Amino acid sequence: MRTWPVRGLTLGLLHGAVQTGVVAVGVHSPGAASSTRYIALVLLVVVGGLWGALDAWRGMRGPGMVWFSAGLVAGPVAGVVGVAGRSLVDQTGWESLGSALTGGAAFTALVVMATAGVGVAVGSRLPQAEGAR
Repeated sequence: MRTWPVRGLTLGLLHGAVQTGVVAVGVHSPGAASSTRYIALVLLVVVGGLWGALDAWRGMRGPGMVWFSAGLVAGPVAGVVGVAGRSLVDQTGWESLGSALTGGAAFTALVVMATAGVGVAVGSRLPQAEGAR
């Protein structure tokens, strides 16, 4: 079974939901918006890193290519979900979809690939239990 679509869709949905949450906090509590962005970015980095480390620790074949493909899926998914969520929170229109599918998707793809890449590098160096693959 191919694992990259699951990772890409899951992280794309997570990134889009986090974008919507950050915008919602900014609308309802403008003073907390800047710290919320940093907390959200740390959350996304930790999730990507841990998932990448877990894949490498479990002995997945070709984790680099899996996470590369997952990043390419996660970017556009996060763009669409983020714009849809923001349209409910702050009345952002669908005209912002173009920038979300270019710059926003590229940033999301790089965050997914970079954090999972670091996680894979760390996870491959972790000791494995006896009898593991």
